[in-house]
Amino acid sequence: MGLRIAVAGAGLSGAVAGRELAEAGHRVVVYDPRPHVAGNCHTERDDATGVMVHRYGPHIFHTDDEGVWDYLRRFATFRPYRHSVRTTVRGRVYSMPLNLLTINQFFGRAMRPSEARAFVAARAEPIENPANFEEQALSLVGRELYEAFFKGYTEKQWGCAPTDLPATILARLPLRFNYDDNYFFHRFQGMPEAGYTALVERILDHPGIDVHLGTAFVPDRAGDWDHVLWTGPLDAFFGHALGPLPYRTLDFEEFRDTGDWQGCAVMNEADPDVPHTRTTEHKHFAPWESHEGTVLFRERSRACGAGDIPYYPIRLAREKALLAEYVSLAEEAGGNVTFLGRLGTYRYLDMDRTVREALDAAAALLAAWGARRSPPVFGCPPL
Repeated sequence: MGLRIAVAGAGLSGAVAGRELAEAGHRVVVYDPRPHVAGNCHTERDDATGVMVHRYGPHIFHTDDEGVWDYLRRFATFRPYRHSVRTTVRGRVYSMPLNLLTINQFFGRAMRPSEARAFVAARAEPIENPANFEEQALSLVGRELYEAFFKGYTEKQWGCAPTDLPATILARLPLRFNYDDNYFFHRFQGMPEAGYTALVERILDHPGIDVHLGTAFVPDRAGDWDHVLWTGPLDAFFGHALGPLPYRTLDFEEFRDTGDWQGCAVMNEADPDVPHTRTTEHKHFAPWESHEGTVLFRERSRACGAGDIPYYPIRLAREKALLAEYVSLAEEAGGNVTFLGRLGTYRYLDMDRTVREALDAAAALLAAWGARRSPPVFGCPPL
């Protein structure tokens, strides 16, 4: 006889873990307060233009995890997609991530790879142990490239000075000394042909799964279930008893046009006097389609307040200390709840990592129940 399992959240984490548990013979009920599945990777057809819109910001699937790639292709056809980004700086457009074309354009040179490498190294500042984001950037690319491409954008994205951010954020700066502008290094890259919402709907399409949309799971009812997978905010499960874990959220300004408005999917705005961080043109996320009209969004980042959608966990020293208190609270409570996913573990996760951790969490739960051991409190340790 299978267990009765509640899943709070119909995003990738809840859908994948729920599917695995249902396939193992358990009865799964998925709750989500939104009127659709797929969480922040929700996609929908725009009625006026036919463009597939990434309603909560663009999501590009990329991974080196062949198991995850094969798993998702059970439920959707993925079309090849090569993501490239442009950045506007002081009235000029540059290729991103920083590559040989960007460097040559910015400095008005025609350097070969070895020359550009030596040129940038000569401008890097000799900071032996960078203490923050700014020092890390200066030690890698020097002041000109840092102030043009990173400083203003970072201030807008995180709402604080780069000197207040840890150096680890920029530990692996994407800097290439060739003309490759493919934004990601991963072997497997693509877009689900019918969109991410259709993909998640297929994952949840199992006789052992019931889905209740427009219905939030109430943490106080956790005891009514054999087990609960909580993919919502960790602090929300405890009613923010220790105070809210801070996030950055995004505001979207939608506008429309005809034809091709900006010529690429993503245009970053690095200048500090431009209030938004980037403009996304969504027809370019499905280059195999053709549409006369076009749908675009300007994005602005700000502090997440009550009722806002949390996007990016901040995770500075004060926030990580509060996180540690919530982790202790969850571990002390023990019982029948496992916290999973981006919000449940207060970490930024790419989609492939989200799927991998959901698969691993489901396997760990099944193993624990089979061995009559206590199930894991977290799908992956938050700290």
